[in-house]
Amino acid sequence: MARAATAAAPRLLRAAMLLLLLVASGRRAAGAPVVNELRCQCLQTLQGIHFKNIQSVKVTPPGPHCDQTEVIATLKTGQEVCLNPAAPMVKKIIDKMLNKASAN
Repeated sequence: MARAATAAAPRLLRAAMLLLLLVASGRRAAGAPVVNELRCQCLQTLQGIHFKNIQSVKVTPPGPHCDQTEVIATLKTGQEVCLNPAAPMVKKIIDKMLNKASAN
């Protein structure tokens, strides 16, 4: 019986060390800033979409995550699509959304 107790001690010690390591790394991660994505979200873009299908538009300026402006439209169906910010139709959509927001 004494052999069984001494054989279990290293396993218990390893399990305790692993638990301590996990808790310590979890605390460090909890203090880190939360970042959704560290890359561009829009890999492909549409040239435009009919205004009546759009629920909202989010414009993300260039930053450390992505070097280009991203325009993400949420459709009334809940689907999100990326729009080309340089396309004339997309510029009109953004203007309409800004005018709609300022009118409210």
